[in-house]
Amino acid sequence: MMTDPASATPSQPASQPVAEGTIRVLVVDDHAIVRRGISALLATEPSIEVAGEACDGHEAVAEVERLRPDVVLMDIVMPGMDGLEATRRIMASQPDTRVLVLTSFGGDDQVFPAIRAGALGYLLKDSRPQELIAAIRQVHSGESSLHPTVARRLLQELSPAGQDAEGDPLTPREVQVLQLVAQGYTNRQIGEELSISEATVRTHMSKILGKLNLGSRTQAALYALREGIATLHDNTQM
Repeated sequence: MMTDPASATPSQPASQPVAEGTIRVLVVDDHAIVRRGISALLATEPSIEVAGEACDGHEAVAEVERLRPDVVLMDIVMPGMDGLEATRRIMASQPDTRVLVLTSFGGDDQVFPAIRAGALGYLLKDSRPQELIAAIRQVHSGESSLHPTVARRLLQELSPAGQDAEGDPLTPREVQVLQLVAQGYTNRQIGEELSISEATVRTHMSKILGKLNLGSRTQAALYALREGIATLHDNTQM
């Protein structure tokens, strides 16, 4: 299928106001027909705005810098810079941006690198439209959103770490934070639940990731499920 780089990013009126609470999404895919179809779907949701489109990783990185979207809907296999490298660069330069992978590929060689790169969610293109909308809202809130097949594979493959290390266990408070992360709570919600500030939650998360030798919030949630710190029954976000 031919890519249409010249029309990858739709023009956006500079003075167009954005409604409060609207989720601004950048759609990244090397096939123009896929981008347009996703954009048309998202346009039906009043709380979601398509901030722009990109046809490859290079353009995605540039558009994130220019448009500052809330969520990047990222394809993986693209010519030039692929979605994995684009995700790494976006997370390095704009760490508050949420990346949701939307791809046809669910193999280990795609899933694990995407999560390590910082993607907060991983969805397959055979998912229902409602699942895509829900996943965008979840990652925007800082929650993990994983296709069930992907979640099971990650649970099977994620190696135990950290808590078994001598002399560096999680504190009781860190365990509480980790349990809430696995249940899909945002930092703000964790702070409210535990009566601590968001800054303190972020500090706890940083220490948890360091102790467990994990690279992302998603990995931490999966670790908690694998080790029995939280359960799939309680975790409605995956």
